[in-house]
Amino acid sequence: MPKITFFNLPEDKKETLIHAAKKEFSRVPLYDASIANIIKEAGIPRGSFYQYFEDKEDAFFFLLNELTKEHKYIFIHILTRNNGDIFETMIEFFRIIISEEENFNFLKNTFLNMTHRIESTFSRSFSSNERNESFEKFSSLIDKSLLNILDENELFYVLQIIAAVTFRSFVDKFARDLPIEEAMNSYLIEMNLLKKGLYRDIPESK
Repeated sequence: MPKITFFNLPEDKKETLIHAAKKEFSRVPLYDASIANIIKEAGIPRGSFYQYFEDKEDAFFFLLNELTKEHKYIFIHILTRNNGDIFETMIEFFRIIISEEENFNFLKNTFLNMTHRIESTFSRSFSSNERNESFEKFSSLIDKSLLNILDENELFYVLQIIAAVTFRSFVDKFARDLPIEEAMNSYLIEMNLLKKGLYRDIPESK
């Protein structure tokens, strides 16, 4: 979490620093990023950086949290527009994320260097790792009559499964530099398999 001095900055200086940090984290992954490059781009002394952030991880997770908030807003908007259809929403959401030009390299470096903390942060866009207020919000918007589930507990695990498949698809798209349509086609197959279920009903023998 940035220090209070960061939030007290004039908007133009704040945006300059955010832009500089995003540029560096788009150039290389978090652990290869250089504070020297950030302060050079932002035009501030090194000491000033530490007045605003504890370290480069603090700056990175601030950016990731802000992006996650934007994505969560988008996800909820799509889910509402799709009348609670979680699968149609995920497909549309996936396309939007992999089509983002402004954040493409930042997201690529993030997904190709995934840690548990990064995954937990990003998953808040459309899921929740625990039964909390965020999960309750998603649950209230999802049309559960479309799903073969018994209760909220099963919905929680359904969302974890969808999240896991979606994360793997993001990584696959970025790792193999797949064209958007190829990545979408693979993701559609996976989502349709989840929709249909994998176990065939076999009539009992008499």
